[in-house]
Amino acid sequence: MIRVRLDGPVDFDGFRHAARRLVLDGVAPETVEWTTGEDGGDLWSTAEDVDATDASDASERVASAAFTVPASFLSLCRSALLHREPRRFELLHRLLSRLRTDAARWHDRFDEDRRHAERLAREVRHEIHKTHAFVRFVPVEDTDGERLVAWFEPEHHVLEAASPFFARRFANLRWTILSPRVSMHWDGVRLCAGPGARRETAPPPDAGAALWLTYYRSIFNPARLKLAMMTREMPRRYWANLPEAALIEPLVAQADDRVRDMLDAGPTEPRRIRPIALPPRGSTT
Repeated sequence: MIRVRLDGPVDFDGFRHAARRLVLDGVAPETVEWTTGEDGGDLWSTAEDVDATDASDASERVASAAFTVPASFLSLCRSALLHREPRRFELLHRLLSRLRTDAARWHDRFDEDRRHAERLAREVRHEIHKTHAFVRFVPVEDTDGERLVAWFEPEHHVLEAASPFFARRFANLRWTILSPRVSMHWDGVRLCAGPGARRETAPPPDAGAALWLTYYRSIFNPARLKLAMMTREMPRRYWANLPEAALIEPLVAQADDRVRDMLDAGPTEPRRIRPIALPPRGSTT
């Protein structure tokens, strides 16, 4: 058994270099154990450790080997590697091995391994979209002034990939997104990653959250409630980090009564709007 050490769960370059070496050496994917530093490892294992960044022993052979892959495979790898699936590295190593021996097989869209990798990539892209939608910032004061801080717990390893969106949207503000694995920081110029944090280090909701709850309560339309669709778009696992989630169950419980009240009240008379007299065309004021 060969153990490959990556520099964390989102080390795409490390995986790419190590997988290339393994394929050129003819190493079977099922004989490789990939570690990312967050799984602890086995202190008593007799596996042979290989550092993904150490390519000195095979640099000449790798440089001389003609081995290219489609851009679509690299794109798939970048997304699928961010998934929490423990065997994702073995899956992509196996796909890479097949690309070298049978490149035409990559065009088989019904290949089981390819379909599996594409499902992982879709779930990662979906999680990035949800991160963009459900991060909630709270303003805090530090030595340099105001900073926006948020706590978020993504299901997959997507925070680094999702953070450039916030750097573009809040380019002139300083912000931090805390999560158990990694924290992302933007100082108005540079985006950087830091160590993970604990939930209790995140700031509590502020007065702005109360204003947002008032707005959320006022726009809730009980007659258009579709609970199944709502929970599909806003899964319950995100609710702990959303201030408005505290209102969902009470509003849902009151929905039927509010709809009946609306029906019993009957239609309302439209408000009359007095027309404004416009000056004749061509006249000056």
